[in-house]
Amino acid sequence: MNDNTYNPAMGKRFRGFLPVVIDIETGGFDPIRHAILEIAAIILRLTAGGRLEPSEIIACHVEPFPGALLDPKALEFNGIIPDHPFRYAKPEHEALTYITTPIRHALKSSGCHRAILVGHNAAFDLKFFNAAIARTCFKRNPFHPFSTLDTVTLAAMAYGHTVLARAIKLAGLSWNQSEAHSAIYDAKKTAALFCQILNQWQEQNNNT
Repeated sequence: MNDNTYNPAMGKRFRGFLPVVIDIETGGFDPIRHAILEIAAIILRLTAGGRLEPSEIIACHVEPFPGALLDPKALEFNGIIPDHPFRYAKPEHEALTYITTPIRHALKSSGCHRAILVGHNAAFDLKFFNAAIARTCFKRNPFHPFSTLDTVTLAAMAYGHTVLARAIKLAGLSWNQSEAHSAIYDAKKTAALFCQILNQWQEQNNNT
């Protein structure tokens, strides 16, 4: 990663927080009992003109932790086959290291002191992320432990809808249902929605 990728002005944009879009696909709804199966992270950057845009994408498949439960309904929903030989999944601690290392580098070059999770229904992803942090005794978590930026609220404000697919379409962005519910695809669409709403607000605010 080139240090020039990140504008140090980001340190003043969100009170020192670096927004990072996270999407997590799981084997159920309980962060303590159900496994994380995929994690995708998209680090956002600030252009010289002050616009938000997606930057680095980091993603991996994750091995279910020992004793983890997998709800068949969840697997049917996201289409993940946990024991597929070509998943090349990483153990939880290794996955957390893989995801967070570029985020820590981006924090330094963007002038931010901590990352903040951006998500659609962000509390869900943060609960699973924090559960994995605790379960693996992970020592270098760059994220704020409870604060998030949620595109559900932003989409409800901007477009009058809370479902990601519908909000994306109302925003004039493309949506492919056959690709939905993979961590990378959902993270990309959440990042696009977040950036569009905040950039439009910024432009309107500058013109008033």
